[in-house]
Amino acid sequence: MISKGQKINERYEIIRSIGEGGMANVYLGYDTILDRNVAIKILRGDLSNDEKFVRRFQREALSASSLAHPNIVEMYDVGEDDGLYYIVMEYVDGKTLKQMLKKRGNLTLSEAIDIMLQLTDGMAHAHDSYIVHRDLKPQNVMIKDDGQIKITDFGIAMALNSTQLTQTNSVMGSVHYLPPEQASGKGSTIKSDIYSIGIIFYELLSGSLPFRGDNAVEIALKHMRDPLPSLRDENPAIPQSIENIIMRATAKNPKNRYEDTRTMHEDLLTALDDERMDEEPIKFKYPEHEETAKKKKTNEDKDEPEIEEVEEEIATKIEDEDDKKNKVLIIVLAVILVLLIAGMIIVFVMFGGTKKEDTVSVPDCEGLKVSACEKKLIKAGFEVEDKIELVESDKIEKNRVVKTDPEAGRSKKVGTKITIYKSLGEEVYELEDYTGKNYIEIETLLETKYSLEVTVEKKEPTDNTKDYDDQEIIGQSLAAGSEVKAGDKLTLYIPDVTDEFPDMNAEGWSLADAEAFCTKYGLIIKVRYVETDKYTEGKIISQSRAAGSPVARGTTLTVDVAKKPTEKPPVEETPSEGTGTEGTPTESTE
Repeated sequence: MISKGQKINERYEIIRSIGEGGMANVYLGYDTILDRNVAIKILRGDLSNDEKFVRRFQREALSASSLAHPNIVEMYDVGEDDGLYYIVMEYVDGKTLKQMLKKRGNLTLSEAIDIMLQLTDGMAHAHDSYIVHRDLKPQNVMIKDDGQIKITDFGIAMALNSTQLTQTNSVMGSVHYLPPEQASGKGSTIKSDIYSIGIIFYELLSGSLPFRGDNAVEIALKHMRDPLPSLRDENPAIPQSIENIIMRATAKNPKNRYEDTRTMHEDLLTALDDERMDEEPIKFKYPEHEETAKKKKTNEDKDEPEIEEVEEEIATKIEDEDDKKNKVLIIVLAVILVLLIAGMIIVFVMFGGTKKEDTVSVPDCEGLKVSACEKKLIKAGFEVEDKIELVESDKIEKNRVVKTDPEAGRSKKVGTKITIYKSLGEEVYELEDYTGKNYIEIETLLETKYSLEVTVEKKEPTDNTKDYDDQEIIGQSLAAGSEVKAGDKLTLYIPDVTDEFPDMNAEGWSLADAEAFCTKYGLIIKVRYVETDKYTEGKIISQSRAAGSPVARGTTLTVDVAKKPTEKPPVEETPSEGTGTEGTPTESTE
């Protein structure tokens, strides 16, 4: 358990937790030697004994430590302290792109292009070092107050020249940004990252994800087979050049995508040039679904076969004939070998072989108590090994016999020692408290590692004051500490919340933020300007809808916006005879 004030390696002091993930937890820490704040990623305790996860965790450090780029979080240190595996990295004081999208809905075209230029520049640098991120998503991209982005969490990054790849590397990452080739279980390449970048670009401009579904499998299938929805159908103001970039980046067939991220970066640089704004919609060179194309090609008529095709057909026939001859020869040799072995066995039995009465069949003890099995074996003429072996079994009751060695039915000499294997029952796991964690990561972990049947249900949260992420776990059907085994069922609950009005004044919203919010939820906004020195010009002072009240499409929201007071010209006093009138200033409203 990591606690506030705890020191890692007698150097890094823990300040507070700032994030949790499927593999590791992240803490804000203080480097007591270099006098600076750092982010410390610590491998979860239940995974530190798993060599596979430790290797993956260390691979992150090795991969990211070689990267030095202004748009990639810098890696400082990596090590192990009393069983805690940790990585120390640059602390970024900002928010994630996901948090920004949740607040704004969608970004302007210029904002989105600026972010994409930084993202592609940073990933081009990583790809130049043969490193694939494999989990690019808005949650893994931090944005600072000055607009600079930082790519984080190379937690499942993979060196392209690595040969030690396991099946767990084939389908990882968040399913909403998952390339089709990863969804189908194939390996990841630079083009896999390009696909994820294209989905992020789509989300920045539209404020929504292109593919949604009730579960991860349904979403993955849509990535594999469904065409990407057109951004221009939703917003015709988006230039065709921008949609072409997104379509090329998210092509189903990797052959149709950009060759590398740097090419995509260069394409973005000229996307808003006058001559490109209304360019022709992109047409792919290769079929998007190659299997369909191959079938179509196979079924096409061939009126005039090429010489090479004829030669190939003849060669195939020759090979088929050779195969038939080889099969006949193999069958003949096999029959001869069987006859020889049978003859040798007959000779051995007839002349000096083991007498029938010297051997006995090992009795079947499956499901018996150990004591009953021992009596049965001794009665049959065998001896029993003193040590009883323990094995896990999902079929045999605990403390009952699973099997013997030699196994039941084998003929063995009288007096042979038999080893008994006793059942430990099914392997049991202890559940953790998964509240606050990402349900996709936990669902994947529980299903792949523990073989549990996991379902996800939406549930209204009890704490209405908290701002929940739509993928955040708020409860579970079995409490932490419950023991489960393979095949057991567990339900994870995620929030089913009604969107509510924020406290725009307390959160420091600008008029642009309020307008984006109203656009996202279909609200009518009315603006009143109030002259004041108390607030920064353009900031929201008050709102007509109370913070926390539900948002209903079509309703009107009135906001008071701070405006710098106008300076009143001094009133000149001119002498006059008789009675004069004093000028009265008029108020102006906008």
